[in-house]
Amino acid sequence: MRALVGAYAVSVYGNFLNLIALSLFTYEVTGSGLGLGLLMALRLSAGVLAGLGAGALAGRVGRRAMMIGADLVQAVAMVVLALCATGSAPVWLLAVVAVVLGAGNTFFNVGLRSAVPVIVGQEARVRANGQLATARSLATVAGFASAAPVIELAGHSAAFAVNAASFLVSAVALSLLRPRMEEDRSAPQAEPKPEAASLRQVLNAVPALLLGMVLLRGVDALASSSHNVALPMVADVESPGDPAMFMTQFWASWAVGTFLAHQLLKRRHASWSEGRCGAYAFAVGTCVMSLSFVLAFTGPAPLVLVAVAGLAGLADGFTEIVYTSRLQAAPDRERSRLFGLSAAAETSGFALGMVAAAAALEAWPALAVVGLFHGVALCGALAFLLLSLAAARRRVSEQPYEQPYEQPSHSEGANIHGPCTGTGSVPRA
Repeated sequence: MRALVGAYAVSVYGNFLNLIALSLFTYEVTGSGLGLGLLMALRLSAGVLAGLGAGALAGRVGRRAMMIGADLVQAVAMVVLALCATGSAPVWLLAVVAVVLGAGNTFFNVGLRSAVPVIVGQEARVRANGQLATARSLATVAGFASAAPVIELAGHSAAFAVNAASFLVSAVALSLLRPRMEEDRSAPQAEPKPEAASLRQVLNAVPALLLGMVLLRGVDALASSSHNVALPMVADVESPGDPAMFMTQFWASWAVGTFLAHQLLKRRHASWSEGRCGAYAFAVGTCVMSLSFVLAFTGPAPLVLVAVAGLAGLADGFTEIVYTSRLQAAPDRERSRLFGLSAAAETSGFALGMVAAAAALEAWPALAVVGLFHGVALCGALAFLLLSLAAARRRVSEQPYEQPYEQPSHSEGANIHGPCTGTGSVPRA
């Protein structure tokens, strides 16, 4: 698993290096913010559509094949763009690259996240998710921090080539390691591989609790877009001499927090991500994360900002690990579709938030915009928590009194006798 996590970190590093390089190059080619916005919207739209179809594709070709294919197609696209970046790349090529990157990233992530329980087993999935979340956080900071030096010293072509190489590293690792990503369905009683399902069929197959978590994750993504858009503006005001250093310090503190979240969760029992306990922990973590990001934009002292950004990262990493682990508890035949639906919700929320936050920042200060967007996420998390608790109380009252000590299972129906039974305790983020 460590080799796979390392390859994943390399791929994420290339992605975030490319995110800066491709944005700057697109603005240079189109010459307008509108062109940049349209291509970003195209990339996110491709990710939404890919999320809706990723589960069906994984069921047909297998998760590992889908992930390798996504890596190779993205590598080819970046090699072509690197060769064309020396001259004047046509706009249509940028559009094709945007679609390939948006869809490829979604296909890869859905395959990886839904395969973790098969690779390491259900009992070890929380630890594995923590390793992946930590690797992604560190690679994100490294990608953002190195983008400017790489582009300044070697140009856009070098940045695109590095991104292509990162995709190849991931594809080679998957090909050589050949991790088992599908459960054995060769038994006579095993169900056949799922066929492509409509959106209505996918929604009908998702239990209400998990659907609520997916919707809240989409709202969380919408809220997160606000601080991503507003942070460069705040950095320019707070540190006009070196805004890049301000952003690096902020995201580095955030990355330390996500690392601490992994250290916290890997020492706790996996029941934190089971049943309703995982749903409650996810909602509480979302509340803490939103409050922390709002506090970070109130203009605190530098040391306080580092602490608040670290707390935001701790809550962010906590919710990521708990949320992913909770969805991974679903049966294997449903897991890819569930993560595909989650990817579509997250990408839709982030895309809508990017547009809305950018427009709001034209009229309102950064604190007001971030406070509004994260206030929506906070209200959504509280509503989800209250509704879930009310539903749990109703289920408790409906249980026969003769069997109060029935041992709950680890399936979707687990923890029916209370909100958080089992050997674990409710986490405090």
